[in-house]
Amino acid sequence: MNKTELIDAIAAKTDIAKTQVGAMLDAFLETVVDEVAKGESVRLIGFGTFGLTERAPRTGRNPQTGTVIKIPGCKAPKFTAGASFKEAVK
Repeated sequence: MNKTELIDAIAAKTDIAKTQVGAMLDAFLETVVDEVAKGESVRLIGFGTFGLTERAPRTGRNPQTGTVIKIPGCKAPKFTAGASFKEAVK
């Protein structure tokens, strides 16, 4: 499912115009990105948590040449599914 299909599905379930659903979805995504970028987490009980994780520096190999390279540490977004979400997927 892509973003357009998600908007269509939400609009069909809620009887809200697709343009309004699209604006709300964009606002939701922007808010989640802004909060995670600030180092905060966004918890949606039963669905999951959007957060930030730090990856330690490590060594790796260039797959073409086989030479050892250093991969710097970084911050990366992370999603952890909630209990209800996990149970529904089982």
